[in-house]
Amino acid sequence: MPTWLIVVIVVVAVVVIGAVAWLVVQERQRKRLQQQFGPEYSRAVEENDSPRAAQRELAERERRHRDLDIRPLSASARERYAQHWALIQEKFVDQPAGALDEADDLLVAVMSERGYPTEGFDQQLSDLSVRHSRTLEHYRAAHETHRRHAETALSTEELRSAMVHYRTVFEDLLTDDTGAESRSDTRTDTRTGSRTDERRPEHTAARGSNHRSAHERNGEH
Repeated sequence: MPTWLIVVIVVVAVVVIGAVAWLVVQERQRKRLQQQFGPEYSRAVEENDSPRAAQRELAERERRHRDLDIRPLSASARERYAQHWALIQEKFVDQPAGALDEADDLLVAVMSERGYPTEGFDQQLSDLSVRHSRTLEHYRAAHETHRRHAETALSTEELRSAMVHYRTVFEDLLTDDTGAESRSDTRTDTRTGSRTDERRPEHTAARGSNHRSAHERNGEH
C-alpha cells in the first residue's frame, strides 16, 4: 500500500474520531444543561437562534452564578421571613393589593440576603435559573400580575393567584440548602416545638369573608 494512501487513511480516521468525540461531548453537555435547567432549557432554545446558542447562554449563566456568593439563610432569618410572610397573608384579607406589593418586596429581600443581585427582573430570572429553574414560571406569572395590577385594577382572584405563585418561589428560596424545612402549611419550630400556622391566601380570604358576613348579619338585628 502506497505511503500516501496510508497517510490519507490515518488523517481520515483522526478526523472521524475527533468528530465523534465532539458529538459525544456536545450530547453530554446538552443532557447536563437539560437536567440542570429543566424547563428553562426549552425556553432558552425557543428564545435563541439555535440549541448551540441556548447552550452557550446557559453555560454563561452558570459561570456568572459561580462568581456569586450564594449562601443559605440562617435559621433565625428563615424564621423571621416566614413570620413576615404569614403577616402578609393576613393582610391579603383586607388589603390584597398592598399584600401583593409586600410579597414582591419580601421575595427580593430574601434574594438579596442569600447573595443574589436584584438590579433587574430579567437578571434575577437569569441568576435564579441555575438553581431554581423549576419555580421560575411561578415568579414570571406573579411578577406579570403585579405589573398589570399597577396599570389597571385586577380582580381579587387574580391577585390571590399571584400570591400563590409568590408563595411557591418564596418557599423554594427559603428552604433551599437547608434540607430541614417542611413545605406544609403548618410548620414546627425545631427549637421550641411550637407549631406555626401559615395560612394560604385563599384560606385567610375565606376566613375574612366569613368574619365580615357575621358582622353584616349582626348589623341586621
